[in-house]
Amino acid sequence: MTSEAREIVEKLKDKKAECEAIALSDSSVNLENIDNRIITDFLGPESQAQAEVQRLKDQMAQMQASIGEQIAQLKAEAASLNDDTAAKEAEQNRKYNEL
Repeated sequence: MTSEAREIVEKLKDKKAECEAIALSDSSVNLENIDNRIITDFLGPESQAQAEVQRLKDQMAQMQASIGEQIAQLKAEAASLNDDTAAKEAEQNRKYNEL
């Protein structure tokens, strides 16, 4: 980590400690929003917007992967049902032919 990065990390830690202290003394401050508040205060709203865009991209990628898995599962189930149907038809044809 570069010295500049270390300095930024230290400033962020200090800012987080400051915000947490405020949150502990002021019940109207939401602890869950501290990280977003720090990003906005320290890096500006543009960086927060970029972080939100990245979070949404990650969420979309996870959803796409999940949908892909669901599609594969449904295809496997459909193939299994087709196999079962074909086996039942073959059994019915065999019984019919025996009559």
